[in-house]
Amino acid sequence: MEKAAVRSEGLVIPLIDFSAFLNGSPEQRKQTADAILHGFQTAGFIYLKGLPITSDYRKHVFETSAKYFRLPEETKMSHCWTTPEANRGYSAPGREKTTRLTDIDEVKKLRDAVPDLKESFEIGREGVEDHPNHWPVEEGELVDFKKIMLEFHDKCKALHMEVMRAIAVGLGIDESWFDKFTDEGDNTLRLLHYPEVKKDVFTINPGQVRAGAHSDYGSITLLFQDSRGGLQVQSPTGVFVDATPIEDTVVVNAGDLLARWSNDSIKSTIHQVVEPPSGDGDVYPARYSIAYFCNPNFKSHIEAIPGTYASEQDRKYEGINSGQYLVQRLTATY
Repeated sequence: MEKAAVRSEGLVIPLIDFSAFLNGSPEQRKQTADAILHGFQTAGFIYLKGLPITSDYRKHVFETSAKYFRLPEETKMSHCWTTPEANRGYSAPGREKTTRLTDIDEVKKLRDAVPDLKESFEIGREGVEDHPNHWPVEEGELVDFKKIMLEFHDKCKALHMEVMRAIAVGLGIDESWFDKFTDEGDNTLRLLHYPEVKKDVFTINPGQVRAGAHSDYGSITLLFQDSRGGLQVQSPTGVFVDATPIEDTVVVNAGDLLARWSNDSIKSTIHQVVEPPSGDGDVYPARYSIAYFCNPNFKSHIEAIPGTYASEQDRKYEGINSGQYLVQRLTATY
């Protein structure tokens, strides 16, 4: 029986030892894969421990991320996020608005009224024609920044492929079925900084959050959190429940494209980032997190996964190109 990381309001998010899938016996691998699939089918979220990415390494990446956000504002703005097609570069506080809305004008109204209190830096696969990454000058604290981030991008890509293999085993299809959809690594590494903020900001404006309620767009998201807290997941009752940080874990959630791909047998669950559990003083300290947004290769055509529908009539969605779908979703958000 796997331990639950979260159990509240009918929401059960399991805590699963992923090393049992990576290194276990055939029976342990199947049990772990079943637990992962069940978590995605019921909660849309799981926590994984026993990761191939060590805690010391993750700490080093977090420290490097924090150094980036200490750069002067004008320097960061010179690395500015440009287009949904590229989805690379720096987004200043208030640039992005995470929301469930898809109408561009409605999103703009919401962004103007209640901007998200965060800044981010997006890193995509290196070497994509017409879409270069926007690297800072490597001097002072930022020597080796590019090397560290590309190496982490690769480690997360490998983890993404293994989680998708576990889903395949859980579904009873060939373990390598998703490999042809994940081998290019059309994924986005997002460094996130939620600056310190006075507590009364949330009191004065009751709708204020650090990141608005939303679902993710792609296949899965790997979220590495610091210890501050603030992530909340929507329960079956509609109540948002704290997804408290657990040391040496990654939070993994299914995105909208995986829900569609699985003929809605997997859930893409709404989540948000609010003010953390109250601490001392009148200021909430800064929060850092790193999200790795995983997608099928952008050239991939996505149709219902074998075994997720009984007959052609049961297919809920037409096929769609992965890259085009993601650009549509990003266009509304920024």
